[in-house]
Amino acid sequence: MTFSFDPVLQTTLAPGSIAVIGATEDPNKVGGRPLHYLQRFGFAGTIYPVNPRRDTVQGLPSYASLTELPDTPDVAIVAVGQDAVPNVIDQCAARGIHSAIVMSSGFGETGNAGVERQKSLVDQARRLGIRLVGPNAQGVANFHTGAVMNFSTMFMEIEPEDGPVAIVSQSGAASVMPYAMLRERGIGVRYLIASGNDADTSVCELALACAADPDIQVILLYIESLADPDMLSRTVRLARSHGAAVIALKAGRSANGSKAAASHTGAIVNDDVVVDAFLERHGIWRAPDVHGLVNAVELYLATPPRPANGLVVMSHSGAVGVLCADVAETLDLPLTELHPAVIRDLSGIMPSFATAQNPVDLTATLMTQSGMYASTLNVLATDPHADMFLIGVPVAGPGYDVPGMAADTARFAAATGKPAIVCAPQVSVRQHFRDANIPVFANETDAIHALHQWSRHGALIQQAERRDGLETIGVPVSRLGAGHDRFLSEDASLAMLAAAGIPIVPYAVCNSADEAVAAWRDLGHEVVVKACSALIPHKSEHGLVFLGLDSEMQIVEAWNRCAQGVAALDVPFDGVIVARRVRGRHEFALGVRQDPIFGTVVMIGDGGKYVEALRDFVVLLYPFSEQDVIAKLRTLRIAPILDGVRGEAPVDLVALARVAVALGRLSATYQHDIASIDLNPLIIGDMGSGGWAVDAVIERTKEES
Repeated sequence: MTFSFDPVLQTTLAPGSIAVIGATEDPNKVGGRPLHYLQRFGFAGTIYPVNPRRDTVQGLPSYASLTELPDTPDVAIVAVGQDAVPNVIDQCAARGIHSAIVMSSGFGETGNAGVERQKSLVDQARRLGIRLVGPNAQGVANFHTGAVMNFSTMFMEIEPEDGPVAIVSQSGAASVMPYAMLRERGIGVRYLIASGNDADTSVCELALACAADPDIQVILLYIESLADPDMLSRTVRLARSHGAAVIALKAGRSANGSKAAASHTGAIVNDDVVVDAFLERHGIWRAPDVHGLVNAVELYLATPPRPANGLVVMSHSGAVGVLCADVAETLDLPLTELHPAVIRDLSGIMPSFATAQNPVDLTATLMTQSGMYASTLNVLATDPHADMFLIGVPVAGPGYDVPGMAADTARFAAATGKPAIVCAPQVSVRQHFRDANIPVFANETDAIHALHQWSRHGALIQQAERRDGLETIGVPVSRLGAGHDRFLSEDASLAMLAAAGIPIVPYAVCNSADEAVAAWRDLGHEVVVKACSALIPHKSEHGLVFLGLDSEMQIVEAWNRCAQGVAALDVPFDGVIVARRVRGRHEFALGVRQDPIFGTVVMIGDGGKYVEALRDFVVLLYPFSEQDVIAKLRTLRIAPILDGVRGEAPVDLVALARVAVALGRLSATYQHDIASIDLNPLIIGDMGSGGWAVDAVIERTKEES
């Protein structure tokens, strides 16, 4: 697999020469701090301060303008007032500079006038062949080369160290917060990028440039607006190609997306839900906050994430074992049941009052029998169902051989290839284990959450690799045909579903009461009668659906009431649908909407009229497989019911998955014409019996005026 990216951005991350336009003597000003950092952190390339009023700046020869530079720099740092920025960009182009980090503010972040200034700046830069980071960018830092083109004060306080982590953020503060937390844990960071307004070069494209570095093992992203998901998908694929993982903190969980008033799907599937689906689809872990962004990084660096389930907890405190078990249960992370042979061998090592179960309680005997620690680990290593290990050290001091325990844990982790982590409240204890390259945590909650994230992220990555093949499936784009109504009638909607291979309920469209009676006889007497009109997408809201009809007179009455009801609404009458009333095990709601950024979005949830209120649904981005659908259905609150309870047969989830895939394919095929589809209910029977689409509404894309 090959990946293409802009070589200019590679140079931006690792330049050989840098011009600082607006350079100042004061290292505490925006134009002075990058100069200070470049010299302090050992940048070996050439630095060109540009300041027409000084001969030297911070001990370096200064130049009046870019035209006076003896060579063309790889990157220009722009730290001038907003009004001067366009002129500087012109000078960059004249000097042959192709990359500019614009730290100047006063652009898109300041209101309408700033938005216009920013648009003009981007147009200018693209016309001149210059890539912009920013404006309003805190800057780019490469701690491997010392190219720290960034004005954050954080590096004054917390000394950088090169490492296998990249931080790419749209926010300056959100870039240095995880940096500080990682450095506190002794983890080095190679790239730290705060891209500002993302006017030209996006945070995703900058992340792609970082992912090209094979030494990077973890990429941390802070994203406020995800405008180019395709670039992010390329980033994560490139990262995965050399074993790197991507963790993202996406702000804006509470923001509602645009809502389509007549579409259930548009009303309940907001932009943030779609972002969740996108990140999951591509194997990106979504962190809940900054702490969650960094909490598991130490574990990732020790052992790349992979699917795992069986957790073993060991401690010399029973309380720690219980607390760990409690946290693990809340995360649905099971403590494995130890193999009988393992329990037998543990019983031969541990005192009679100790617990040879999971969690394993070594008791305070550990203080007098330090060899018991290594012996217990050696036995646990033989358990075939133990995938990951948490060792609690709630207290240690004189009498405890902590350095020996750390060395034993390191040997155990190396021999098993499985993650072994430690939680300990004492800094000195954590340091002994950290010196042995064992991931450490201050408390059991952070430790369990890290293992949960590590194992579940491993599963997401594995699923994303399997889906990569689906991405190459081309979808032929067809047109829906002429029509001016916003919605297709139910008849036309059901016919389109049937043509797409979706099973639909037997029905007839009747233009007279006599036709309705004939259909009632043909369909077996137990029917549903409902009005048909392209301008009434949800008929039950207008009292135009009739059930429990058991005579010709009632059929005729229902037909008349449908005709009168539609006339009262002053909309065209397309007849009456008489449909066989079918029964199954469960009703589902399926919906599709076209997201302008992410494409075809399919929602599947518990059906019926309460779909919006109960909000028990899952979301997938097309293309996806039947296997993907079934896996997502297992996460619904109603999942235990679907498997069958109290002697009931399981629901036919295979049939449901087949419909979901067909629905996604249909919508993707007509992506320019279909805005949304509501299929509610889809009635599914017992395993092997299939299902029927009972009601459907297809909404056309609004024509541009």
